[in-house]
Amino acid sequence: MNERALQEVTLPPQHHVLRRMWRHPLLMHYWRLAVAVVLTNVIIIVVMMANVDTSLVGLPTSALADLMLGNFAVAFVVRQQRVINLFFWLATRVPKHWPLSVRWTAGKVYHFGGLHVGGFFVGTLLLGALVVRWYLESAAVSVLVIGTTLLLVLLAMIITSLPAIRYPRHDLFERVARFGTWASLPLFWVLTALILTPEGEAFTLLHPQYLVLALITLSVILPWLRLRRVPVDIHRPSGHVAIADFDHGVTPFAGSSTELSRSPLLEWHSFANVPSPDREGFRLTISRAGDWTGSFISDAPEHIWVKGIPTAGVGNIETLFHKVLWIATGSGIGPCLPHLLKQEVPAHLVWSTRDPRVTYGDELVEEILSVQPDAVIWNTQVDGKPDMVRLAYQAYVESGAEAVICISNRKLTWEVVYGLESRGIPAFGAIWDS
Repeated sequence: MNERALQEVTLPPQHHVLRRMWRHPLLMHYWRLAVAVVLTNVIIIVVMMANVDTSLVGLPTSALADLMLGNFAVAFVVRQQRVINLFFWLATRVPKHWPLSVRWTAGKVYHFGGLHVGGFFVGTLLLGALVVRWYLESAAVSVLVIGTTLLLVLLAMIITSLPAIRYPRHDLFERVARFGTWASLPLFWVLTALILTPEGEAFTLLHPQYLVLALITLSVILPWLRLRRVPVDIHRPSGHVAIADFDHGVTPFAGSSTELSRSPLLEWHSFANVPSPDREGFRLTISRAGDWTGSFISDAPEHIWVKGIPTAGVGNIETLFHKVLWIATGSGIGPCLPHLLKQEVPAHLVWSTRDPRVTYGDELVEEILSVQPDAVIWNTQVDGKPDMVRLAYQAYVESGAEAVICISNRKLTWEVVYGLESRGIPAFGAIWDS
């Protein structure tokens, strides 16, 4: 199929405006979960006020502090790698004979980051309210200093996470988030101790607040306990792509990712693992997409830092469906490849990329064709960039797939997912926070 033939594909009409709005990226499950956290907190505060027959201003400081800590516990724990893997494990326990609507919703598990955003936002609001109260009540200087410092750290993390800053200056966002997290932990511990001491509480790690803090701290440090420098063998089929081979005693599961760094304290980058069914170790497909990846390809290191454990990603939801259509552009083939090789779920592949054999090498293309002989490989160098929504819809109909998983850049992924879901087709694609 070429571009002219593709334009003749007739897309079905989109659903009526309300159903389309519900599927719009602005109302994605990520934001629904964030709003759910906010509403849950509102309900808890209303119940607390009713129980003590007072207004929000009259609620005890200890009650607000406990609620604040609970929100931060949610914010930090849901981002822990083992918890993420648990989320995906639970979501993919849904049987295939259950209604498609249920499996469709379960497949959105990768939006769990909304819980993190909601918890962090509400926790920061509650801390701000407490800091204002402490100033009005002339609290101890130590409480004011620690509370204000912690609030400023958290506000810096929130501000740099806003899209206007996060996307164009991702390295800044990442460093503020990392160092802000490390700075906030001791501040949380000291502030909690200062709050409890005036109330006559003896310092004991068995106190509920300290147990929650211990859980938060453990969630943050666990990945760093598995920090190590490992050998890597890099093959460059072209100046645009590097295929990195790892064999340091870890064979990750299909659909997982690994974090890499050349400067562990400064920046980390996550890439989809490509394990092969017939050998140990794994590969990563890394495309030139910025300074870090460009340097990695041009100045291939012999060793690289890794941390944490292989972490589940969006591709794991394939097991919820009887057949899946994989849509990939460029190096998006990397996250798709382990699922195609594993052949656990019947699948069909559409891959749009520039000169696949020149860019990625004959070996990789032949490996793909060995398990997907009917794959649609669209060469953008020859046929131009396709209308991916039309191409995905045509392949969805012809393949008889039950769901579509798109691995591409953020803009195109949202375009494909919304373009299909607004027409009643289950579609999934990694978001910026997955």
